[in-house]
Amino acid sequence: MSLALDGRIALVTGAGAGMGRSHATLLAERGADVIVQDIREDAARQTAELVRQKGRRAHLMVGDVQKVADLKRDIAAAEAAMGRIDILVNNAGVAGQGLLLEQIDEATFDRMYGVHVKGTFFATQAVVPGMKARRYGKIINISSNFAMGGSAFASHYASAKSALSGLVKSWARELAPHNIMVNAIAPGLLETDLTRGSLGLERIRKMESEVPLGRLAQPIEISYAVAWLASTEADFMTGQVVAPNGGVTIVGI
Repeated sequence: MSLALDGRIALVTGAGAGMGRSHATLLAERGADVIVQDIREDAARQTAELVRQKGRRAHLMVGDVQKVADLKRDIAAAEAAMGRIDILVNNAGVAGQGLLLEQIDEATFDRMYGVHVKGTFFATQAVVPGMKARRYGKIINISSNFAMGGSAFASHYASAKSALSGLVKSWARELAPHNIMVNAIAPGLLETDLTRGSLGLERIRKMESEVPLGRLAQPIEISYAVAWLASTEADFMTGQVVAPNGGVTIVGI
């Protein structure tokens, strides 16, 4: 099976719930051992148990991706415990809360960029030396449909997610000589605890009505794209943004 990930080691940030949990469990189902990272220990433990139920090894990594020294230390410890890291899924994120431009204060802005951009940048920096040494790696950033078409609210979220797409394009060029593939996934809206708390059901239902396919994505549908990019079927795919969004944003060339 070309989609199989047998023998691979994956690190998924923000894996305690929602999309991150879905990514972690599907990668385990496909054969990968998983380093489960989240800021919430109880949630991370629950995901780790789901990984083990799939018959795979799980390593718990609890912390805030904004704290770079701790993040690098924890990744080094995880790599030592699991043997290596072949796949990095930069999934950790915070919601935009539907805020308008004038409602976004400095602390909110800093946290948005700290989690999405800073955390992604330095997690990637930490895993790349091992990937270079083995001449293999898959790095997958979770961006957003808002990075492709903009947002009438939460511009700090849309711009932080846009930065993740920009990093992908640069890293793909830089790391290609080392056989490290770097891509992004830009999902459309999903109804998760995070989005319900951020946008509210009324706004979610309105956005759902605007999706050409007539529904929102399920987390597993985004995880299928993650698993494909992590597999050998996507070994010639790098520097790309894959957008499972139900047709909300259709980009022509």
